[in-house]
Amino acid sequence: MKMKSFAKKGAFFCGVVVLVLAGGGGITGCKKAETTTSNKLVVWSFTDEIGGLVDNYYKPAHPDVTIEYSLTPTDQFPNKLDPVLASGQGAPDVFGLEDAFVRKYVESGLLLDITDVYEAAKDKILQYPVDIGSYNGKVYGMSWQATPGAVFYRRSLAKKYLGTDDPAVVQTYFKDFETFLATAGDLKTKSNGACVAVSAFQDMLMPYKAARAQPWVVNGKLVIDPAMEGYLDTVKLLYDKGYVGRVQQWSEGWFAGMQGKLTDERNAPIEVFAYFLPTWGLHYVLKTNAPETSGDWAMIPGPMPYRWGGTWLAAWKNTKNPEGAKELISYLTTDDAFLETYAKASGDLIDNIKVVDKIKDDFSEPFLGGQNHYAAFAELAKDVNGKLTQGTDQAIEALFLEATNAYVNGEKSKTQVIEDFKSQVNAQLGL
Repeated sequence: MKMKSFAKKGAFFCGVVVLVLAGGGGITGCKKAETTTSNKLVVWSFTDEIGGLVDNYYKPAHPDVTIEYSLTPTDQFPNKLDPVLASGQGAPDVFGLEDAFVRKYVESGLLLDITDVYEAAKDKILQYPVDIGSYNGKVYGMSWQATPGAVFYRRSLAKKYLGTDDPAVVQTYFKDFETFLATAGDLKTKSNGACVAVSAFQDMLMPYKAARAQPWVVNGKLVIDPAMEGYLDTVKLLYDKGYVGRVQQWSEGWFAGMQGKLTDERNAPIEVFAYFLPTWGLHYVLKTNAPETSGDWAMIPGPMPYRWGGTWLAAWKNTKNPEGAKELISYLTTDDAFLETYAKASGDLIDNIKVVDKIKDDFSEPFLGGQNHYAAFAELAKDVNGKLTQGTDQAIEALFLEATNAYVNGEKSKTQVIEDFKSQVNAQLGL
């Protein structure tokens, strides 16, 4: 998942791609060799990310395959994909799935079983993306990337308020949620209210989701894991105590905090100590939106291993070209030579452990003061849990975020917020 400059508007995406079988027979009356149906694939995508992979890597390695490519905006893509998968009319052969709705399709019964692709490479593939792409013991989606999350903090503020910018030491101030809250209080005290731990309380959602023991739905019933109640308590405290910048994630104020330009209602400057972001957050959020702060950042694991985003490739179950579809998925998600070349060129953390172990010590990120982000992310990815993701997550979490806002803003009590959340989930999803 990669975020371009339009992340400032809150749009984020993870690279959905669809490969569609071009129908029709051979071309008659042509002196050149006929192109068979099995050598034709059409690519649909809502991002140019996989388009680049196909154009720059797959096509040169597979010159006999003809690929037609088209781009569809992110918010329109599921509406374009759903009817053709259901009807089979113009249905794609292979498509990518963004994190927000990957499980919807994995659980749909409309995807090709690609367990054999996984089995051929399982000894070198990171497990959590496979868990997300699996259902009822079979693999339906695979990814070439891993997107573990971290905490990115300003080195200058760490030196100023903690006495050091050493990641190993700073991590001790963020080692768990309780310690994080204590550190947030210390930052406010030592800065006379000028320094907040994070700019938006929504930054804490992904780590708390990862801390759950159970997913949202168990045996057809909604479950509110204690970790999510802990999230409500934490963000309310952050907001009420003034430990947070009180801006919305993806807002102009959120980005202003990265740049050191956030101010309060009295126009007094606010220093934002840290941001909770995944792999792509470094390259496509921080570096893109705050280039002037290069060298003043570092990264640490933070209180909880978590993930955020990603892209999976899958195939339609009735594709007429299953072998061609599997070949493309296999190449983009498991091929050692391709993934090594791509990782070195892009800095993207891949899910091929064999390749990661080979190259991870060769990175140094100037934006992070020379820190080896790649090796750090490689370690974080090992502890990510992919088994909590479900097809109903997107709808449930949208309602949970609405409930959280009402609680944080003092519109409802915690008890009322939880009861209303349950009622809304039941009304919309029947859970």
